[in-house]
Amino acid sequence: MRLAFMGTPDFAVPSLAELIASGHEIVAVYSQPPRPKGRGQKLTPSPVHAFAETMGLPVFTPESMKAPDAIAAFQSLDLDAACVVAYGQILKAEVLDAPRLGCFNLHGSLLPRWRGAAPIQRAIMAGDAQTGVQIMQMGVGLDEGPILLTELMDIRADDTAATMSERMSHVGAGLWPRALAAIERGSVTPSEQVGEPTYAKKITPAEARIDWTRPAAEVDVHIRGLSPFPGAWFEAPSETGPVRVKALLSALTDGSGAPGETLDDALTVACGDGAVRLIRVQREGKAAQSADEMLRGFALPAGTVLG
Repeated sequence: MRLAFMGTPDFAVPSLAELIASGHEIVAVYSQPPRPKGRGQKLTPSPVHAFAETMGLPVFTPESMKAPDAIAAFQSLDLDAACVVAYGQILKAEVLDAPRLGCFNLHGSLLPRWRGAAPIQRAIMAGDAQTGVQIMQMGVGLDEGPILLTELMDIRADDTAATMSERMSHVGAGLWPRALAAIERGSVTPSEQVGEPTYAKKITPAEARIDWTRPAAEVDVHIRGLSPFPGAWFEAPSETGPVRVKALLSALTDGSGAPGETLDDALTVACGDGAVRLIRVQREGKAAQSADEMLRGFALPAGTVLG
């Protein structure tokens, strides 16, 4: 099939690789424009952009797919279909209707649960036991189109947003050959979304601070759902003042005490109900490390109260 691929982050790269390996003709790759990155704020192409260039594919990075010239250029591609994975731009009806068979999106949740910007993080933070990846027919509404294929996936007790995203990116990539073959044959019957929609609003820095008064189960999923970015954080006392520490991985454990109180020398922390053990952390200005490694150079004895 003659395809355009539209995607931006690491999550989308396995899908593009799978489409190339499946023998489809990728006539255009669309990605968000290069953004400043790092200390030097050097313009850096997105992961999809960089991968597409290594594969010799033409890359287009319009600031807005709503611009008339961008729409006209897309319409001129004479596409059979467009495959969209975390592109990061809303597509107008003129774009969605341009390919002969339509535009299709890989989404990281079980729609209509967690429509929107952060479905993987929100599923973990809500304590969901299961999620999945779906390929859907795109329409003008936000993640409201009919579903073509679904693959269910369990959320494990040690999953973070990063580990879940990595697994989902590869499982989702594997759906594309089956979906496109069925679409081309006309043998797929899309199913309408059923259930009450929930919305995966964008993660904001303001919600990242850990509230130790919440039950341990909620603190644990909060930590894992925000790992590694933006990272759930707390403040630890030091001789020079409070130090901000990101909690990157945690686990539920036994224990009780005042909320935020460390219960041993291994960063077990009391919550409003129960306790969590911090496993991986990152002090401000430092590299990520295990909690044991941090404690060897930063004393937090039992009874320390974390903010």
